[in-house]
Amino acid sequence: MSHIPPLDPAVAARKGFRETEERVRRFWKTVDVGAVPGGWAVLLDGRTPKTPAKAPLVLPTEAAARLAAEEWDAQGEFVEPTTMPATRLASTAIDRIGAAREAVAEEIAAYAGSDALCYLAEAPRSLVERQARAWTPWRDWAAREMGVSLEPGEGIVHRAQDAASLKRVKSHALGLDDFRLTGLATAVPLFGSAVLGLALEQAALSGDEAFDLSRLDEAFQEDQWGVDEEAAQRTDARRAEARLLERWFAALR
Repeated sequence: MSHIPPLDPAVAARKGFRETEERVRRFWKTVDVGAVPGGWAVLLDGRTPKTPAKAPLVLPTEAAARLAAEEWDAQGEFVEPTTMPATRLASTAIDRIGAAREAVAEEIAAYAGSDALCYLAEAPRSLVERQARAWTPWRDWAAREMGVSLEPGEGIVHRAQDAASLKRVKSHALGLDDFRLTGLATAVPLFGSAVLGLALEQAALSGDEAFDLSRLDEAFQEDQWGVDEEAAQRTDARRAEARLLERWFAALR
């Protein structure tokens, strides 16, 4: 989301971790995690890496720290930040979210105000029926479980949603710790839907399920016209992000 721009994980340097355009060689041999004040730290040869803002890479649970540690352990000869999404989420939570919680929660609520699950196709009938079958249960879930009632409609014209429901979305977001809020703030724009982001965060949907629901229209078009290689690669990358977010939320529980 715009208030928390993506952060590359800090890259390795013998006396800490700093951002650089140069490729950095892996210098550590062992990767582990350890309990420290405030949570669990990633340990590289016993030392804790730093975020881009120079804070120790400490996560709130052992499982979350191990998720990040897996990425450090999987690095080859050179550090590849693009292969370290959990580390990036952790760095964002540590460096950025604390100072932007209100704005981030407001933006999540804004997604609920124009949630993709509320914009139904006018035609063809087969797509309209597919959307109704797939999306109605999750709008109902949001109303039942989260107190967030969103009204669907046909076409792309914006429709105002219940202000009290949007306030509940914001309140829920503000009630999350920085790490879960970072995950939700990443999931919601990935899906174009606060409902799907909340369902993933609440473990009501898996990453694959939420992602498939978010691209129902796209999948319908692929059924009609086929898939090109470049689009398939983008889809695979986004699906991988959804799966990682599922693991992220699970690790924080």
